[in-house]
Amino acid sequence: MMSESLLPFLWYLIIGVSVIFYVALDGFDLGVGMMNFFTKKDSERRVFLNAIGPVWDGNEVWLVIVGGALFAGFPDVYATLFSGFYDLCMILLAGLIFRAVAIEFRSKRPSKQWRSTWDAVFSISSFVISFGLGLTFGNLMDGIPLNAAQDFTGDFSLFLRPFPVLIGFFTVSLMLMHGAIFLAMKTEGALHLKLRRWAKSSIAVFIAFFVVATLAAWVAKPHMVLRFKENPWLLVVPSLALLSILNVPRLFTRNHDGWAFLSSCSCIFFLFLVFGVGTFPYLVRSTVDPELNSLTFFNAAASPLTLKVLLVIVAIGVPLVLAYGTFVYRIFRGKVKIDHSSY
Repeated sequence: MMSESLLPFLWYLIIGVSVIFYVALDGFDLGVGMMNFFTKKDSERRVFLNAIGPVWDGNEVWLVIVGGALFAGFPDVYATLFSGFYDLCMILLAGLIFRAVAIEFRSKRPSKQWRSTWDAVFSISSFVISFGLGLTFGNLMDGIPLNAAQDFTGDFSLFLRPFPVLIGFFTVSLMLMHGAIFLAMKTEGALHLKLRRWAKSSIAVFIAFFVVATLAAWVAKPHMVLRFKENPWLLVVPSLALLSILNVPRLFTRNHDGWAFLSSCSCIFFLFLVFGVGTFPYLVRSTVDPELNSLTFFNAAASPLTLKVLLVIVAIGVPLVLAYGTFVYRIFRGKVKIDHSSY
């Protein structure tokens, strides 16, 4: 039987893996949404929508898993995040709602103004979600003021500090690259060639933001690099992240779009590993008294019985989600074709 002291750590890993799945899968949906900014042709926007149409709602399931796992497995973290980050959470929720409505409503009428309006909503909401996610991760890296009762004591302006804003734009650049490569993989003809040019530009922008964000974290956030300095062998993690990032343009310039997309997914995986190592063992780090006021995966965990029951539910539910996702992606593999049933 699993040791009760290992259960919180296991759930820490489960939530981390779920976040990675969400960002890797819904990330290209968000990138596709933002790519709408760069074209005004209805035919191209229809291709964009139909590239993600069969999968975008299934990709959001991972976000539900993250929220549910936090609520049941780490209730103190859930309470702190959704009360302290209330305004930011409402903005993210509004973005998710408006994106879903835009996708479904966009093709309900042939009116050009109708479609343009919902295209704008789709693009803006995709940007808001991407930037909001980056802002959230940036504040978790930076830390937030928690008092002795582990309650948030700041205000919304605190979330707009320079470093979290930088991470917000870094996340936007990552989603744009991810979505552009996905679209290049799913299209053909003149649109494919155009998307390849856009994808190359998005890769360059992402690498630039990666360099700036890395330098900012190394210089201005010593707690994020402390574990790497104390354990030099952990430097293999950022090294693999760097290799994954450099592998994206190498594969893409050789016209291996599918492999470039998988390499983009691996970028997300290793970047989150870097985030996990840098913030470990904190789930929410306090800037007031990090040692006493912070929420860790151990001091914020639910009872061992609760975690064991949840483990059974996850053992049943997650394989079903993976099976469904695998089935859908397999059915709708290949290039996008527009017909009468398309968006």
